[in-house]
Amino acid sequence: MSTVDLFNAFLFIAYPYIAGFVFLLGTIYRYRETGFKVSSLSSQFLEGDALFWGIVPFHIGLLVLFFGHLSAFLFPQLTLAWNAEPLRLIILESTGFIFAVSTLFSLIFLLYRRLTNPRIRAVTTTMDYVIELLLLVQVFFGCWVAVAFRWGSSWFAADLTPYLWSLLTFTPDTTAVYALPWQIKVHIVGAFTILLMVPFTRLIHFLVAPLHYIFRPYQQVMWNWDRKGIRDPRTAWSAARPKNN
Repeated sequence: MSTVDLFNAFLFIAYPYIAGFVFLLGTIYRYRETGFKVSSLSSQFLEGDALFWGIVPFHIGLLVLFFGHLSAFLFPQLTLAWNAEPLRLIILESTGFIFAVSTLFSLIFLLYRRLTNPRIRAVTTTMDYVIELLLLVQVFFGCWVAVAFRWGSSWFAADLTPYLWSLLTFTPDTTAVYALPWQIKVHIVGAFTILLMVPFTRLIHFLVAPLHYIFRPYQQVMWNWDRKGIRDPRTAWSAARPKNN
């Protein structure tokens, strides 16, 4: 077996299992040992105006992209049947690309906010930067793939879905994956890398999403200080440097 074959075998057979193993054990350990830290560590109280324009399109776009990929994985035949009509295929691909671009720009905006706002930067960890940059690269390659290799929903359902199912059934079949362009391979490896990183970052909060909030009455927050003043980076409101626990 050549060096290239060994490298491909590691990336598309061994690495997915490593990522899944770390995700499963890491998530269980973190939830059991530090359950109260399993959250998004929201910075809304430190700065909320700019956050809204980044976090809303980011979450909406990410959810649409996630469920779009998930539907092609769970229902490949239905996806191919839908795409058999050219107009429906164009609508599906265009919608996905619009949300991908929206997610990309929202990530750039959120990273800029994190780098330039002193209050946000003070409570930002190294892993925050790592996961945001990783997500940025992943979405960028997703947009690149969508433009350079069109009709991704169809070849995802036809080529990647069998590969992913073969991993789940512990009978890896990488024949189709090895033949894909390198940009798509980077996108696949990026997805497994994000999965591996979940237990070590604030991304873990999606596993404990507070869905009961949807049905809970609105909560009123009463400010005892000047809200604009307390959010001003020049306002000295704490003797100790704030940090995430």
